[in-house]
Amino acid sequence: MSKQFDVVVIGAGPGGYIAAIRAAQLGMSVACIDAWQNGQGGPAPGGTCTNVGCIPSKALLQSSEHFEQANHHFAEHGIEVKGVSLKLDTLIGRKNTVVKQNNDGILYLFKKNKVTFFHGKGAFAGQVEGGWAIKVTGTAEEDLVAKHVVVATGSSARELPGLPFDEKVVLSNDGALNIGAVPKTLGVIGAGVIGLEMGSVWRRLGSDVTILEAMPEFLAAADQQVAKEALKAFTKQGLNIQMGVKIGEIKATAKSVTVPYVDAKGAEQKLVVDKLIVSIGRVPYTGGLNADTVGLKLDERGFIAVDGDCKTNLPNVWAVGDVVRGPMLAHKAEEEGVAVAERIAGQHGHVNFDTVPWVIYTSPEIAWVGKTEQQLKAEGREYKAGSFPFLANGRARALGDTTGFAKVIADAKTDEVLGVHIVGPMASELISEAVTIMEFRGAAEDIARICHAHPTLSEAVKEAALAVDKRALNF
Repeated sequence: MSKQFDVVVIGAGPGGYIAAIRAAQLGMSVACIDAWQNGQGGPAPGGTCTNVGCIPSKALLQSSEHFEQANHHFAEHGIEVKGVSLKLDTLIGRKNTVVKQNNDGILYLFKKNKVTFFHGKGAFAGQVEGGWAIKVTGTAEEDLVAKHVVVATGSSARELPGLPFDEKVVLSNDGALNIGAVPKTLGVIGAGVIGLEMGSVWRRLGSDVTILEAMPEFLAAADQQVAKEALKAFTKQGLNIQMGVKIGEIKATAKSVTVPYVDAKGAEQKLVVDKLIVSIGRVPYTGGLNADTVGLKLDERGFIAVDGDCKTNLPNVWAVGDVVRGPMLAHKAEEEGVAVAERIAGQHGHVNFDTVPWVIYTSPEIAWVGKTEQQLKAEGREYKAGSFPFLANGRARALGDTTGFAKVIADAKTDEVLGVHIVGPMASELISEAVTIMEFRGAAEDIARICHAHPTLSEAVKEAALAVDKRALNF
């Protein structure tokens, strides 16, 4: 006998579990299916973000930052520390504990909101009276029928052709989080978010890190003023970042990886490292869904094709998160999950892609929302820009971290904020003010006239807004 639900969500990553919980809060009967499992074979909801992405990487970044501070910066505060040593197994163990706490938290939220959870893989079994038949295979097989289906199966790491991940010497983001001993030399292919964050972690812990990037410009998606400042900071820290390279045939053995490449000047080079992290992007995961069987349409890049409301070509079938178009960001998936649940309930869910923030949790942190200067120039739009350095911010001086600046870009005529770009301490937290202002189509003057607590890092954002109109308070 099939179990009947109003909504069945396939995948319990940020898009899936949020969609399930919101649908249940709106009075629907909801099931969520997820195949992730922990080391003991138990359920591990949370998807890539919780298990091998956002959460574990931030845990390692925090631990490695403490190690860096103890080794190189405590003395500035009059704190003498001798004989600092690293217990990598404890560091990795803490990361695993943080992940499990998040897994358990999602299961608790399912229970609290009366979402029925199935641990296994979900697949379409066909269209039936009453909706869609969904087959669950796992520890126990189940047959479900759903009026609505939300596909939230996420993404997986992209491999280099001919170089599969063995998670021992050739690592995806998963393997990069679980290296058993600090490698003496570490190579990273890809200077994006994952490459920079993982490169930063292992550089702090003692690795000699080289990052190879095919693009000629560093962080091309970011405002170039920010990118240049970040590159300068990372280089000073000891990250060897090579841009504009052409990589040849990579050879991997049980003990090392050899990466031949041509550098930006056209010279042939060879990088030999103990471990290699490949972070060249991610691909949508649709394996095992039986998409072909039911006629679920995929686009030319393998994403599930959806319209502006996340509807697929099939009636009452929706898709959200990494498996559809748009930025592969956990918070974007969450916004889509909420919106879809509300649309199913007859409400008007909304996602504004123009105010989705981007964050790189390196040191310095990098965060931005909205348009960059190069985008506005390409559009031919008139704008004003103002920036303010953390070097002149009292709170940053007290923290001992004055790297970077805040930058505000506004329309030249209306003063509407078009973009905010921050490189420096706690940029990930500061960017939320900008998102709020932009969501309400606020002006640079609005930021400037809001009372900011003193001393805080947020005053740098206020000063940048003031600088848009060539004014400054200079706290």
